[in-house]
Amino acid sequence: MKLILQLSVRNILRNKRRNAMLFAAIAVAVACVAGMNTIIRGFQADMMEGAVENLTGHIKLYAPGYRDDPSIEHGFELAPDFAPEAVLKADEVGESQQHPEILGWAPRVRIPGVIMSERETRGVQLVGIDPDAEEISFLADVPFTGEQLTSADDKRVFIGKELAKQLETEVGRRIVVISQGPDGRNRERGYRVAGLFDADGTGLEKLYVFTGLHALQSLLDSEQMVTEISIRLREEPESVSYQAALEELFNQLEVLSWQQLNPQAAAMFLFADGAIYIWFVMMMSALTFGLINTLIASVMERVKELGMLRALGMRKRTVIAQVVVESTIVMAIGVACGLLLGFLLYLSVADGIDLSSFAEGMEMAGMRNLLVPRLWISDVVQVAAMSLVLGVIASLYPAWRAVALKPLEALRT
Repeated sequence: MKLILQLSVRNILRNKRRNAMLFAAIAVAVACVAGMNTIIRGFQADMMEGAVENLTGHIKLYAPGYRDDPSIEHGFELAPDFAPEAVLKADEVGESQQHPEILGWAPRVRIPGVIMSERETRGVQLVGIDPDAEEISFLADVPFTGEQLTSADDKRVFIGKELAKQLETEVGRRIVVISQGPDGRNRERGYRVAGLFDADGTGLEKLYVFTGLHALQSLLDSEQMVTEISIRLREEPESVSYQAALEELFNQLEVLSWQQLNPQAAAMFLFADGAIYIWFVMMMSALTFGLINTLIASVMERVKELGMLRALGMRKRTVIAQVVVESTIVMAIGVACGLLLGFLLYLSVADGIDLSSFAEGMEMAGMRNLLVPRLWISDVVQVAAMSLVLGVIASLYPAWRAVALKPLEALRT
């Protein structure tokens, strides 16, 4: 092995310029893959967080029939002592979940409604909330003007800036909301606008009108009734076991994950995983041809040397090992430099990439205007391991060319 290492290092140093160019090519390819991975992971995290924060949570509870007919008729009664963190015991979510971690949960009444100002009328989603429980949704840190709702009894409304523009209304003005009660009759009430929220996309601003949970229940004559409960967990991987536990405990309700409620975002989330491998294969496949050509050129330049070594008794497997080790050293140096360069690229954009110029497209994809790249150590390890494996595979053909040389013919060359 010492001899193999000495020969490999000597051959690498023999052609410094050519190998330096190869090192640079490997480093740039690996840096591009590593840097793009952080951006793709940022897109992926944005899609998931956007879906989860859009009043969905990781898991949501509905009454059967609500999704087909979203009315208070398909609500369910919320027990005063209901608490997901109390009913999810460690032994019910699996041995791996000794300490269930629920970030929070929020009961809501969400029904279709009509909102009218002095000049305009719009169809909206009327949502009754408990502001203290909405730390799990986008309402927790959304910019706003005026005031937010103060409690579940607040009889004012909190609407989006875009909706206020369409209605030609503003903070402090009165509007009228019409919705349907459980008896099928319309309910109508006047509200004062408490504040205007400015969400990442205009879609949310046009869609939602928020008021106090108890105030809306009173309007609908449906005290203690809610149409949904959103639960947000600290870690996404916990959702599968939590969902199974909730399905068993609340078998009279529909228990759905954010992937089931937002299949488009879930599909894009999975596509992002595939995009990482596609990008790696594209970059490294092109690089492999350069690595193979360089190794073949190195073998052809050393025909006499290899013939002499074979004539002196060097075994075929030793020749193969020497070529493979040489390729691995070249790839390892290039990968190390590439990962360092990729990390520096990540640091340069770690605070976020402003994509506000593409606001409409970002909104359609369910993402924010500020894309924050995410660095996953598992991605770094994967890129390094797959690159080294690719280097070994790329060296097999040049190694076969080396052992195919007959010693006597090589010495005559």
